[in-house]
Amino acid sequence: MASLLQPDRAVYLVRGEKRIRGPLSQLYFCRYCSELRSLECVSHEVDSHYCPSCLENMPSAEAKLKKNRCANCFDCPCCMHTLSTRATNIPAPLPDDPTKTAMKKAYYLACGFCRWTSRDVGMADKSVASGGWQEPENPHTQRINKLIEYYQQLAHREKQERDRKKLARRRQCMPLAFSEKYGLGTRLQRQRSGAPISSLAGLSLKEGEDQKEISIEPAPALDEVEPLPEDCYTRPISLPEVTTLRQRLLQPDFQPAGASQLHPRHKHLLMKRSLRCRKCEHNLSKPEFNPTSIKFKIQLVAVSYIPEVRIMSIPNLRFMKESQVLLTLTNPVENITHVTLVACEEEDPDDINSTAKVMVPSKELVLAGKDAAAEYDELAEPQDFQDDPDVVAFRKSNKIGFFIKVIPQKEEDVDVTVSFKIRHDFRNLAAPIRTSEEGAETPAEAIWLTHHVELSLGPLAP
Repeated sequence: MASLLQPDRAVYLVRGEKRIRGPLSQLYFCRYCSELRSLECVSHEVDSHYCPSCLENMPSAEAKLKKNRCANCFDCPCCMHTLSTRATNIPAPLPDDPTKTAMKKAYYLACGFCRWTSRDVGMADKSVASGGWQEPENPHTQRINKLIEYYQQLAHREKQERDRKKLARRRQCMPLAFSEKYGLGTRLQRQRSGAPISSLAGLSLKEGEDQKEISIEPAPALDEVEPLPEDCYTRPISLPEVTTLRQRLLQPDFQPAGASQLHPRHKHLLMKRSLRCRKCEHNLSKPEFNPTSIKFKIQLVAVSYIPEVRIMSIPNLRFMKESQVLLTLTNPVENITHVTLVACEEEDPDDINSTAKVMVPSKELVLAGKDAAAEYDELAEPQDFQDDPDVVAFRKSNKIGFFIKVIPQKEEDVDVTVSFKIRHDFRNLAAPIRTSEEGAETPAEAIWLTHHVELSLGPLAP
């Protein structure tokens, strides 16, 4: 029964750009292509950025300027939890009489998990709760910004060179007199307003680029490095004062060696993304724009459309001996679904992991439609499907249990894996409803889908 809570032991094959096997709960189903999709064969689109602490929403351009970090929230440099602002009273001299003091409110950052505070690293308290906090300056900021500008210039130059070559190949097939007669040159320039005119006409880079060229000085090589302190090997080490590797890598611009040099870091932004089918370009998943909402506008998960196979009980499997395995099959849709199981052929290209021979029931399995109120309705009459007791072990609402026979073929110390095909009918409710000549609405036509399923039954019994 524990295998019911392990959906990764029953995987479905996705025939996309990459042949990927995954549990049904991690796959998507495109209703327009009628095919399974995984995260590897869909397009990922960023909808919005937001802070997970204050839930501030911002567009992608603003998030890029802020380096994908929130301006108001901070992470603890020791344990990476969110820091909170604490208030306290401190004595402060009066402006009229410096000899007298009065209590004044001060604010500082504190971690509720590891008890780290901004006072531990000498950060000054603030008189207001909101606003920017003191941040250390990186001595290499000017050098890094100059390198970024230099490589941006190189990228822009390479892009112009690619555009020049692309336009040169295109204009080889167009005579110059023909393009000038019909004004195609000016039309191209008008359409490509962002491109330089000289690259379209003279097929060369802009003349002013040489004057604005950014030059960088190579980093000087040092023959001598700073010597280690004399007490490096004799001074006792206090581990709480030494930073861990993770703490140093979270601050790559400073890489502090001591705990007294740790400063709070701005919290990373999270994003809401949409998934789009690459074949038909329809959305498979689209969340709501509001960061406080966890709902989806579109969420085509496969477990809501495809019958799910799970393992219920596994007997002791022995080499070249027939065993009976109990599986469950669940119908996620509201209409009756007909399912047929077919064993894989000998030269099936999808059957590459099987280590056992499987015998599936030859009869068609009929699954009742999903009804959320059926389990609470005691007066509902059960439907009579005339199940074969040798095939169907039990039936409850939209779920049935059925038997398959397995004969392990390999004696090596590997898990027993079986593969088979599941074929079922599917009615696409997203398709437009057609009306008959009499004016009545005709139901959606059923199509038959086939999926490759692999089950991991565990090792052989000793």
